[in-house]
Amino acid sequence: MKDTGSNQHNIIGIIPARMASSRFPGKPLAMIHNVPMIGHVYYRSKMSDSLRGVYVATCDREIADYIESIGGKAVMTADTHERATDRTAECLLKIEAETGCKVDIVVMIQGDEPMLVPEMIDWAVAPFLKDAAVEVVNLMAPLKNRREHEDPNEVKVVVDQHGYALYFSREPIPSRKKGARVVPMFKQVCIIPFRRDFLLKFNRMAPTPLEIVESVDMLRILEHGYRVKMVLSDCETYSVDTPEDLNIVVKEMAKDPLLVSYT
Repeated sequence: MKDTGSNQHNIIGIIPARMASSRFPGKPLAMIHNVPMIGHVYYRSKMSDSLRGVYVATCDREIADYIESIGGKAVMTADTHERATDRTAECLLKIEAETGCKVDIVVMIQGDEPMLVPEMIDWAVAPFLKDAAVEVVNLMAPLKNRREHEDPNEVKVVVDQHGYALYFSREPIPSRKKGARVVPMFKQVCIIPFRRDFLLKFNRMAPTPLEIVESVDMLRILEHGYRVKMVLSDCETYSVDTPEDLNIVVKEMAKDPLLVSYT
């Protein structure tokens, strides 16, 4: 393992995943080049130099069975969770109870990001190592075209001049109507590290109006007066929200150099 500065911290990755999905039932086990999508996320997360361990948190036995079949670690969680953060927190506490070791930073890695590269996790963790005041980080990437800008499945984010989120929305922000072509436009990439205690605190916070209206968890943090540090990723990735997205990812990953590194 390279010395990334993270070796002094107990940093783990947790991938929350479930078979139920209103837009794409069974999505975690959808095949991409003969590997289930959750497998791509697991293998690629394991390549990060920052993580001491990677776990899949799920309420579905078929997902756990698959992860265990490839030598991975699965943690069974309740089937009542509505938010990925709740599932991640339950998994975190179970891991600590089993290992007897407190986690410092937990990286929540969404199971529908099969094109992630391990360096994205390292970039997302880096702000914690530089600034003790950072509690939560999100990756962001440039919006590539008008279709992405107008797609409600893509969460857009605008940031201040210090790289902190001002607002998240599923609507096309900032507006294109008054020359926004010269303003950088970004989408959220769902690799989200939390300090351990802040994740538990977040789950105790009352849901907030904008969070509910936009269906974006990070707005709960902003509405309660906390900050979300954003980190720019220049990697071209596509999340999978629908079967149509899956087709795009299958095509994009046809010559992916990381595929041969899965072990």
